[in-house]
Amino acid sequence: MSTSRHPVALRLEQQVGSATKLLATVMALPLVDGIFPALVVAGVLGSATGVVETGILIFGGSATAAVILAEMDGSRREMATSVLLIGAVIIPVAAVEAALAPTLQGLLDLPVFERFAGLVILTVAAKTASSEVGEYLPSPGVIIGLGLVASFDPSGFALRTSTEYVVNGTAAAAVGVAFALSIALLSPHLRGRVDIDRFRFGSAVALGVLALPILLGPFDLMQTDAPIALAVLAVTTLFAYDPNTDGVAGPTGDGDAPDGDESTDEGVAGEDGDATDDEGADEEPPSDPPLDAPPEGPSPVVDDDVAVLANGGEGRETDDDPDPFTDDDSRAPWL
Repeated sequence: MSTSRHPVALRLEQQVGSATKLLATVMALPLVDGIFPALVVAGVLGSATGVVETGILIFGGSATAAVILAEMDGSRREMATSVLLIGAVIIPVAAVEAALAPTLQGLLDLPVFERFAGLVILTVAAKTASSEVGEYLPSPGVIIGLGLVASFDPSGFALRTSTEYVVNGTAAAAVGVAFALSIALLSPHLRGRVDIDRFRFGSAVALGVLALPILLGPFDLMQTDAPIALAVLAVTTLFAYDPNTDGVAGPTGDGDAPDGDESTDEGVAGEDGDATDDEGADEEPPSDPPLDAPPEGPSPVVDDDVAVLANGGEGRETDDDPDPFTDDDSRAPWL
């Protein structure tokens, strides 16, 4: 990528190509590989804090910020339109998957599946933090598949749905889209001022903090509704943003001054300069005076030697005009 070699976005970029398609793939990946349904089944979206954390860290996060700031071109209106079009697809799909969560819960042993859901989040965090570590870890889809096999229990199967799951799932996806939209609208100001690699590492830490209450549930540790992951993400954003750094000029957009004004002015000045040179080229340059021509201006009537004899042999030596024939080698005329 042009600004940050984000491991997740870079891997998808090699497969997708276009910046808009890359952003759509990054934001839809939790719906495809099963991370979002796993979090819904594990009960992470049971509170407003969990909804916001899931929306920002799962649907948004550092990969989304890296794609928007480093890869997407066009004006702010064009980028915002692309994000809204992607959100028009992601939000309904998230609502459908959240609606199927109660039915999926009846087929699984939830205490076992929750541990696999926590492992999925830790895996995503490790892949986000380091591409080298991510190469040795299985994909999230593989871990979720193993969790489904290990926790499969068809005895409680029943077709059920819940309005709470649908609302929370839709809200989480909407929070992720709103995060991406805010990055797109602020991109002219954020480019060059946000260290994406530092923000990526902090996002990975926040994902790890989000997974700890799930993994440590049997030990009754970190079972709190305090938004710890959001606090970590807020500190990360504070450290990654440098307002004193000169921003990188983005593409011309709505209200943005075009980059070609200076070059246009320079081009006009260059044309004027060329015209001046052409006019000056028509005039003949002044010729050098002939060698036998007398010097310009009045010539002195008495030269220096006659003036010295008239003064009784006393020269006009001053401190400013020292004698060149002194013993000082540095003033010797032959040097």
